[in-house]
Amino acid sequence: MIEGNLDLEIERLGECKIPSPVSVGHFTKDNDNVLFLVTLPDIEAYLASGRRPPAFEQAGPREKIYFDPSKLKCGIVTCGGLCPGLNDVIRSIVLSLHYHYGVKTVFGFPYGYEGLTYRYGHTPLELTPKTVQGIHEQGGTILGSSRGPQDTSEMVDTLERMNVGVLFTIGGDGTLKGARAISDEVKKRGLKISVIGIPKTIDNDISYVQKSFGFETAVSEAKRVIYSAHSEALGARNGIGLVKLMGRESGFISSYATLACNDVNFCLIPESPFTLQVFLEALKKRLQERSHAVIVVAEGAGQDILKNTGDRDASGNIRFEDVGLFLRGEIASFFEGSNMQVSMKYIDPSYIIRSVPANASDAAFALLLGQNAVHAAMTGRTNMVVGTWMNRYTHVPISLAVSKRKKIDPDGWMWASVLTATGQPQNMTGIE
Repeated sequence: MIEGNLDLEIERLGECKIPSPVSVGHFTKDNDNVLFLVTLPDIEAYLASGRRPPAFEQAGPREKIYFDPSKLKCGIVTCGGLCPGLNDVIRSIVLSLHYHYGVKTVFGFPYGYEGLTYRYGHTPLELTPKTVQGIHEQGGTILGSSRGPQDTSEMVDTLERMNVGVLFTIGGDGTLKGARAISDEVKKRGLKISVIGIPKTIDNDISYVQKSFGFETAVSEAKRVIYSAHSEALGARNGIGLVKLMGRESGFISSYATLACNDVNFCLIPESPFTLQVFLEALKKRLQERSHAVIVVAEGAGQDILKNTGDRDASGNIRFEDVGLFLRGEIASFFEGSNMQVSMKYIDPSYIIRSVPANASDAAFALLLGQNAVHAAMTGRTNMVVGTWMNRYTHVPISLAVSKRKKIDPDGWMWASVLTATGQPQNMTGIE
């Protein structure tokens, strides 16, 4: 699909005049770009219409920087739910600022955006190479986290009072929207403060970002749980292993874990609706044919079936009903009514998965995200997110990253691959 009005321009605080202290064999040039379009027909359509295909700025160190490292103070916040790799990103930012640029003062603001407001009384932590030593071996975040918005004016007051020149915000959709609000307030006051986002969402649902850190670890951990569910299902006549995984609006974890295991018989995600009757009849048929079944369900799946209260959490998200517990009850009732005995094991590993340390791939990914965030900040870029596209590191405007949720296309190759792997009915809505 051609996106004709895609604005990929990155805001800057001013001209870069200071020679970079970074010692590298190659500096990234400002005209080094990464094409947004990935198919030849889309590129050809742009060229045929006389337009230049949209492209991301490529991330990386520049020859000239905006901030004087000897005078610069930086801050870091981590917001939202936990995710593998948070400590890796914190450590990467601190080490890159210290060793690559010589920045000596880095504050860690406790408990997300709460740490930037005076009303909670949180004392900022001073982060040094010594204080972040070994934290990448731990899950969670040494800074703590919180959900929900805070007063933007108060947060900018804190940055101004502490003379912070760069704020690194590590979080998902809500965090990035908060970062955009901070950047807007900074601009309104005429301050020279850079706001750089590092996308953190275990659901991998941030748009215009190929992958977010922690996702691969989550899939790897989910795979182990699914293996256990499969073993439980095999160990009993008409055994059912039911696993609930994270994924409020996007089913990437469930889908990739399903492909990674290939022992899953039903994968239920938010993007592909189903009805109970069609699903339960298909499950019954599976048990009659093979005597066992494994079901993976994303937390946001089937919410149209459940009775939603409309309540919202601190981040403004609708509180979902527990689809895992709902399905467990419905499956039990259905087979009891069918006079068919089943043995069901229900597993919900959500909080275990999100709190583990990053695996090797995510650890390396988090390190490079942190380094590229620092490179962007030192050049005075702001109101942007560091991401990846076509396996290259990029700069993405925050406004674009939060413009919509990234989701699985129910008519695309990814979901087709899942359906092929599970053998579940392609249509479970009962509507032709």
